[in-house]
Amino acid sequence: MAMYRKDARIVYMGTPEISAIVLRGLIEAGFQIVGLICNEDKPIGRKGLLEPVPTKRVALEHGIPVFQPHRIREDYAFLYDLKPDVIVTMAYGQIVPQAVLDIPVRGCINLHGSLLPELRGAAPIQRSIIEGKTETGVTLMEMVDKMDAGRMYDKKTVAILPTDNYGTLAEKIGHAAKELIVEDLLPYLNGELPGIEQDEAQVTFANKIKPEHEHLSLSLAAKELVQWIRGLSPTPGGFLFLQGKKIKILGAHLESEETLGAVGEIVKDTKGLSFQAVGGVIAIDYLQMEGKKPMDAKSFVNGYRGLKGSLLE
Repeated sequence: MAMYRKDARIVYMGTPEISAIVLRGLIEAGFQIVGLICNEDKPIGRKGLLEPVPTKRVALEHGIPVFQPHRIREDYAFLYDLKPDVIVTMAYGQIVPQAVLDIPVRGCINLHGSLLPELRGAAPIQRSIIEGKTETGVTLMEMVDKMDAGRMYDKKTVAILPTDNYGTLAEKIGHAAKELIVEDLLPYLNGELPGIEQDEAQVTFANKIKPEHEHLSLSLAAKELVQWIRGLSPTPGGFLFLQGKKIKILGAHLESEETLGAVGEIVKDTKGLSFQAVGGVIAIDYLQMEGKKPMDAKSFVNGYRGLKGSLLE
């Protein structure tokens, strides 16, 4: 018997803003969301006030019950009462155990932010920029008890522009994922998307961005260093040290392929800020000094004179 949008009982799993875009799209398309599972609220700002995560805000606006288990592996009994036909996931943030995958009548599906089998793992959007790709996308896939290894049901490609950073690309992928799930959820539920297995020989991995990756490496070629800056912006932000203070570089571009000084040396400090990298000069567009608000480079040099010749480390 065919299912319709208002029939299927959908549990949605997801936490950050990219996931909230998809949840909002499902609600606006008329699908019945019987529950949201997301990570716990996190303290924000200096006062450490708890703020609801982005998907929770959307769910509360629409009267959708919210569940925030500390560890989904240990706390999932509530799912039996929700009686889901399907679980739809995007960027939940925890590994989902087989016991949960077995609960929905028609399985669990995931929206993964890459064109699988490329870039399985925790940071596909960041890594696509860091690796210098010109396109990526989103894959609708079967959830199995192995990271991003299930059958693929559909894909949507997204171009990566030279001006994209992690923030702008994540938003584009979020909207592509929303379009994909709205198009494909009913066909999936009605058995019209058989899916295809991933070619294990083509698998690559997008490993998690760790704190040690945030300290930018001046040993990288200039072009690669710019890709890292873009991939880490706006959060967590790649940084270097200037005169002993941490400076987050939130936007930059390759200015030229000249060699004007030693690697790390600030070679221009009027009307902007540029430094020597391996094989080229990088112009900083946007930055954040330790303890200060983000600002453009022109505003920064107005307040910090005589930086030419200083070393970034």
